[in-house]
Amino acid sequence: MSDRQAKGTRILYGRRRGKPLRKGQQRLIDSRLPALTIPLDADMLDLPGLFDAPCRTFWLEIGFGSGEHLAWQANANPDIGFIGCEPYINGVATLLGKLEENDAENVRLHNDAAELLIEKLPDASIERSFILFPDPWPKSGHKKRRFVSKENIDTLARVIKPGGELRIGTDHEDYGAWILWHMLQSDKFIWISEKPEDWRERGSDWPPTRYEMKAVEKGLRPVYYRFRRQ
Repeated sequence: MSDRQAKGTRILYGRRRGKPLRKGQQRLIDSRLPALTIPLDADMLDLPGLFDAPCRTFWLEIGFGSGEHLAWQANANPDIGFIGCEPYINGVATLLGKLEENDAENVRLHNDAAELLIEKLPDASIERSFILFPDPWPKSGHKKRRFVSKENIDTLARVIKPGGELRIGTDHEDYGAWILWHMLQSDKFIWISEKPEDWRERGSDWPPTRYEMKAVEKGLRPVYYRFRRQ
């Protein structure tokens, strides 16, 4: 666990590396990751300048895990520039394999804490953001480590453009209640929900992740929240 300060922001995430990478995965890390890594040396990111082709808009995924969702979205929306944040190098390697398989060129990556990148994003620069099945930090003493917090909600409200969307999914019952409580405290977001199916079902443009499928196999019922930036 890393707990570092960057311009007054507490940076929190889980492990950086799991089992040793296979040769093919290490090749992708060595050959493809440097070209896709977003440099944070400027005071503010120039999002159009990160991509070779013009992008209609930009989407952000925070903690993409093994990249199933991000790779699907990038393949389905080739005119959108995707920014993926994930400190776990094994997950990054898996995503790189999916991008190579799909010949996707519209993804750029940040292999560190998402907070470090988000603070460099221009105001109202992101049309849609995803936080899918983040670590719930279930122990009472660890809840302060959860990504969904007033501080991070306020930060996302700054970078998500009016009318944009924030999607959050979790299979952890307590974290699901925590997320909803914190989001409803914000006057910057509106919960998009009129009936139970709106948060019990993903929808056709919300593909599953590996972590989600493991939860479903265990008999858990994930929730799929959608919030609109006012």
